[in-house]
Parts: sequence; C-alpha cells; structure tokens
Amino acid sequence: MISINNLNFHFGSRPMYEDANLHIKPKDKIGLIGLNGTGKSTLLRIIVGEYKPDGGSIQMSKETTIGFLNQDLLSYETHESILSVAMQAFDEALSLQKEIDKVLVEFENNFHDALVDKLAQLQERFEALGGYTMQAEAEAILEGLGFSTEELQKPLASFSGGWRMRVMLAKILLQQPSLLLLDEPTNHLDLPSIKWLENYLERFEGAVVIVSHDREFLDKTTNITVEVSNSKLNVYPGNYSFYLEEKAMRNEIQKGAYENQQAQIRQAERFIERFKAKASKAKQAQSRMKQLDRMDRIDDVAPDAAKVNFSFKFSTQPGRHIFRLEHMSKRFDEKIIFRDTNVHIERGDKIALIGANGKGKSTLLRIIAGTEKIDGKRELGHNVIMSFYAQHQLEALNVENEILQELQQAGSKKSEVELRTLLGSFLFTGDTVFKKIKVLSGGEKSRVALAKTLISEANFLMLDEPTNHLDMQSVNILIQALEQYEGTFVVISHDRYFVENVATKIWYIEDYQLKEYPGTYEEYEQFQEKRDKEAKKTASNAPSPAKKEDVKPKQRDNSDFAALNNQLKQANKQLSEVEKQVQKLEQELASYEAQLADPKVYGNVSLLQETSQKFEVVKKELDSTNEKWETLMMEVEELQGKLA
Repeated sequence: MISINNLNFHFGSRPMYEDANLHIKPKDKIGLIGLNGTGKSTLLRIIVGEYKPDGGSIQMSKETTIGFLNQDLLSYETHESILSVAMQAFDEALSLQKEIDKVLVEFENNFHDALVDKLAQLQERFEALGGYTMQAEAEAILEGLGFSTEELQKPLASFSGGWRMRVMLAKILLQQPSLLLLDEPTNHLDLPSIKWLENYLERFEGAVVIVSHDREFLDKTTNITVEVSNSKLNVYPGNYSFYLEEKAMRNEIQKGAYENQQAQIRQAERFIERFKAKASKAKQAQSRMKQLDRMDRIDDVAPDAAKVNFSFKFSTQPGRHIFRLEHMSKRFDEKIIFRDTNVHIERGDKIALIGANGKGKSTLLRIIAGTEKIDGKRELGHNVIMSFYAQHQLEALNVENEILQELQQAGSKKSEVELRTLLGSFLFTGDTVFKKIKVLSGGEKSRVALAKTLISEANFLMLDEPTNHLDMQSVNILIQALEQYEGTFVVISHDRYFVENVATKIWYIEDYQLKEYPGTYEEYEQFQEKRDKEAKKTASNAPSPAKKEDVKPKQRDNSDFAALNNQLKQANKQLSEVEKQVQKLEQELASYEAQLADPKVYGNVSLLQETSQKFEVVKKELDSTNEKWETLMMEVEELQGKLA
C-alpha cells in the first residue's frame, strides 16, 4: 500500500528522520508512538504530501485513498448543519442527487424514453454509491460520537472546537478511505465515544495509523507498534502492551551487547597504550587502532522513563470532612444538570469523575470551587486549601517568565534546588528551566501548569483533564506525582490507564444525580457490565405491553415505609448534630495545638501541663465522637437501602 524507504527529513538543522523505513500494508493497524517532538505528526504530513522529504522515497499504490484527521481541521468554519458537513463525504452521491432532482423536474414537461434511460442510469449509480443509506449512516456515526438526534440540524459554527473535531472525524470515517491517519483522535472524545470509536476501528477493513497518548485505546485498536526514536522507525509486531514487553527484552539484549563491546574496546585500548611504542608489537597495535576506527559502535540503552523524586507536602492539615454539597440543584436555563444531589468528600479521597461530555463533570468541579451558583448548601471543611487545574490555567501562565521563574513566583517558598528537582521530574532539565513560557509547546505548558498546581500549599486538588496534550512519559510522571501526593483530589479524565492508576473511588453522573462506586476503575467497569447485562435480561423477560388499565402498580406497605422514613429522619438529625460536635472539637483541638506550640506556654511548666491535659481530654472526646459518627453513618446508609 505505502512504502517509505530511507526517509530523510530535517527541521532547519535538526534531523527528524535519517534513513528511516516503514511499510504499511492493507489492514495494518499501526500505533505510532514516541516522545513529544520526535516527529510523529510530521510523518503523517509527509505521507499525505504536506511536507516534502529531504531524501528517500514514499511509494503509494494508485488505489490508496487517505483520510487524515489533524488539529488543522478545527479552523474549518461553516453555518451548515453538522449533518450536512458530515455528508460532504458523499460528494459524488450528492452531485448525482442534484442531477436526479433536475431530471424529475424535467419529466413534468418533457417525458421521453431517453430521459427515462438517463434517470435509470443515474439512480443505479446513486444506489451503488450508497445514496439511499448515506443519511442514515451519517446520523449513526454522529450519534456514536456523542451527538443527540436534535443536534444534527444545528450549524457547525454553534459548537465548540472539540465537538467540531468530532464532526470532521465523522466525515472522514464516512469517506471510508483505504488508509486512516488519526492524529490524537481521543483528545476531544469522552469515554462512551472512545469506546464507540474502538469498536468502529476494530471492524474497519482498511489500514490505520494512529498517533495517541491513550495506551488503552492503542491496545484495543492496533496490532503493530512503530516507535519513533533516534530518527528511526522501529517496528514491533504487536499492540502497545506487547511493545513494552518486547522493548524491555530488546533493551536487555542491547545492554548486554553494549557492555560486551565496551569491554572489548577497553581491552583493545589498553593493548594499544601498552604496546604502541614497542617495535615488535607496533604493527599489532596499529591493527587494533584500525579495528576500533572501523567498529560499528552499539549505543547504550537510554535511561528508563523519568522518576518523580519530590515530596509533595503541605503545612496545613485539613479536618476529616473536606467538602459537602447537600440537596444541590443546578440548571442552565431549561437544561437541568443536577437535581437534589449530595456530595461528600472525606480527607484522603482519591476520586475520578468520569462519563460522557455534557453531563456536568466540569460544572461540578466549578461548583466545588465556588465559581458556579447553585441551589442548596455548599460547605468547605476546616483548614481546607483548594487548588483547581483546568486547561485555562495554561493561559494564566506569564508568557514572558522563564519556567523556573514561573514556579518561583507561585508562592510555595521552596528553594531553587527543590524547584529544579521537581522540574527535572517533569522533563525540564539543565538549561531548559530557563526557557521562556512563550516558546513552549502545549504539552510543555501543561507540565509547567501541573507542576505549579502540585507545589502549592493546597491539600485538596481538582484536576480537569490534566492528561490532555501530555505524551505517555508525562502521563506516567503525573501518575507518580499523584501517588506520592498526601492530600485529597478529584480528577476528570477519559484516559482509562491514568484513572485506573490514581483513583480509589469512581464518581459518575446518572439521572441528574452524582453516584459513587467505592473501588478502582477496573472494578467499576465490571460493575457496569454486570448492570448492563441485568438490564438487558430484565428487558428481554419483560411482559408484552398491556393496556394502561390492566397494569397494576406494585404495592408497598405504607405503614412500614412511614416507620422506616421516620427512623431515617431521626438518624439524619442525630448525624447532623454529631457532625457539628466533631467540627467544634476539631477546632478546639487545633486551638490547643497552637497553644502548645507557643513559647509562652511550653516555657511555663505548669501552664504546659495544664494545656496538655486539656488537649488529651479533647482528643479522647473527638475520637469517641468520630466513632459515634461512623455508627450513625452506617445506620443512615442501611435505612436508605431499605427505603430504595
């Protein structure tokens, strides 16, 4: 299909590819990987002819058609409906439709056999091109990518950049090219749409080359991995997980070969140094020198991915309760986002908020941050210091600052050595810390903004899509940082590998309510699969529709319900009172802690003894009250379960 031979390409004096080779065969599903800046997107543009190589050749069969999804498509502007834009994929069929319409108009005044034959030929070709099903296909793909049926007639210009990119992806998929080139296709997709695209690509009969930082997506959609490294294209005959295992084996072999060669070189150099001045051995020494000059040197294995070696600590410890929303409702005009929902975040929670776009995930983070008005009660816990990371934080960076300077001005009071250690973990080493923010790529700016968030004194983090624009190495760094972070966080992400590795609780929004699954993402997926199977089983076993008067609602014992409801009210009331006691005792304990740290107190033996005794009394009372709170909370949850 496509053969890339001895490709050479430079950006200025920087070599991107040197004698690189790759063969793309029909039905190949290739994941193109490598660090940011190694030339992955560049290779796609070379294949489609946007960039001309400096050397080598790219041979392509005449039958090859290419669909190329790239970020430039965001600039496309039109007031046509998104359905019309997607259906531009059927340009020949649409042209035939216009001709058929003209012939039908002509029939009204000029009916003859030649016109009948022309109409028959046009309709036959129209059918062969899928003209009678093209709208249904376009609707199915757009809805698979997350658009509602009502949105299909809305103009493209009314949608944000991410949603426009979905329309362009739909158009490319509808063209059914023999080769799909997809540059970060999941960047603008939510989880349901990513899963839909995975299923589509699994059935796709052509070849695919995908650039992506989403390792789960690559594992499910590719069977060949091509790594861009050292200006070469290194092929691994498997998906991303296979690549990791195979590369480890190759590295082990390469390391052994490198060390053996280095031993040979040291031995030869010692021989030369010892005998080069000795007449009887000079000839042999000269021979060894020539051997070394001709030797094809084996490169040492590149060091493992960067490790985070930084302590993410904060000076102020929060209370047990980080945040609460009670009976919260939120709507934008007629659109309901939340209805009478409750949110509880406890100290140490590691929460991932997942689900489809448009359900209210980012809105919820803004509500927690206090930047969205709501109906209901919002309560931030004692000593909670909050920090909020979202993509707009990139715009808040001072573009005239150097990277190190930007972190120094973040107010963390950390030393230059500490900040440089952190920046090294985030792949900014040596003199790169003196780069101006304005010359950084999107991924580099994201890493700077994330580093600023993590060094703050915040003991509660909110991170909205932090993995966008990060390559796999940077995602791994962020995972390590969050594993070491001692505070509480809520993160929104569609990167399943990231979520699986950082979250111990999963939040999702369903029926305008926030729901919680108390486990990892993998466990949540199994839980949802089981729910879906049970729902399908229930639907298949459901009786055939009956007349309204024949359907008898399930009756409930009203006396039992009323008794349980009263118990729940009493338990909730007690729980609220105990919570107030806990907060009061936590504040009292913090006050005694401050007194014990006061020189006036610890310098006075009798006052120190008296304050210490009071501290211990309050501490015991707080422990006892916390136990009472836990018992009441279990009782409330049990009663809620009986009433459900």
